[in-house]
Amino acid sequence: MDDATNYQLLKTLEANPELTQRDLAKELGFSLGKTNYCLRALMDKGLVKACNFRNSRNKTAYIYKLTPQGIEEKARVTYRFLKRKQREYEQLKREIEELAQECEGM
Repeated sequence: MDDATNYQLLKTLEANPELTQRDLAKELGFSLGKTNYCLRALMDKGLVKACNFRNSRNKTAYIYKLTPQGIEEKARVTYRFLKRKQREYEQLKREIEELAQECEGM
């Protein structure tokens, strides 16, 4: 799993821990299989814990909570994601400036 996927999953789960896998997949634009795979990977790493809803009639309904390790990992992933996006922004800004100069020279 890359940082962008990790970031999206951890951010969305922290904000909406009650989302079903199907809703999470729809929210992120992932397939249900990818969502299941990624959630299992996060749980295997100890970053996310799946807990049953106590008051749910559907006993297979889960809430996905970030563990303390998951919260720390989200901070690290967010920092790396931000740095990558800043580099991409700076590159785009340079390209736009070059294109603008080319257009002015026409």
